Amino acid sequence: MNTKQQIKDLVNARRGMLVPGAFNALSAKVIEDLGFEAIYVTGAGVTNMWFGLPDQGFMGLTDIADHTARIRDAVELPLIVDADTGFGNALNTYHAVRTLERAGADCIQLEDQVSPKRCGHFSGKDVVSTEDMLGKIKAAVDARRSEGTLILARTDACALHGFEAAVERARRYGEAGADLLFVEAVTTDSEIRSLPQRLDKPQVMNMVIGGKTPLVGAEDLAHLGYGIVLYANAALQGAVMGMQKALTVLRDERSVREDSGLVASFAERQRLVGKPALDALEKRYAA
Repeated sequence: MNTKQQIKDLVNARRGMLVPGAFNALSAKVIEDLGFEAIYVTGAGVTNMWFGLPDQGFMGLTDIADHTARIRDAVELPLIVDADTGFGNALNTYHAVRTLERAGADCIQLEDQVSPKRCGHFSGKDVVSTEDMLGKIKAAVDARRSEGTLILARTDACALHGFEAAVERARRYGEAGADLLFVEAVTTDSEIRSLPQRLDKPQVMNMVIGGKTPLVGAEDLAHLGYGIVLYANAALQGAVMGMQKALTVLRDERSVREDSGLVASFAERQRLVGKPALDALEKRYAA
């Protein structure tokens, strides 16, 4: 089964599949190694980790496409790729979908924010008209070369126009051809519980650690019927804390040992990046 069919089946099962976000190829390999079933290529993570900037529209199409291609080469899992606003109008969205599909995306996420966008859990964001977003979704559906490539439509309207307006937008996005729906930054348990009953298409619930949405366990979200439980930047936040802890010890004690519990071992690092397999290939191709 190819990765496009895998992600379609996993999402349609509506069993609250946990999907962590990856910000580079190594984080993607860690996710795969730990037995997760899919990976989210996070725009916020790429922006934070590669530019050292907040998620406020600094990432471009080339940036996310390059990261997607590298991650695609590194892992075998399905990839859900964050395409922000489509990087422009409907024609730009058409081009973005073609580019990301070619880079290895199995599912492409588009959101209805005004560009430059902001993290869905920041204040100060705005959304385009429903009609503008419908045009982008239709362009995305037409652009994909494979019908197996899924289009994930996200609305940020809840913070601006209220929950009911966001649900109505999501419904219309599904009618326009989106395969999955994502109502971002809901703020109450009742909203979380009602969404799967209000919308027919499979849905994403985004668990932002420290964000505006109450954290709900993946098992509970599975029982509610969500297709994906997204932890887009859990790996990033864990990596930042890990770096801070290890480097604080290095600064204060002038040394960090392998047995400190602060760092992965040298051998583990080489295993994750596939050195044993490359060593075997080197022997195979040796003269």
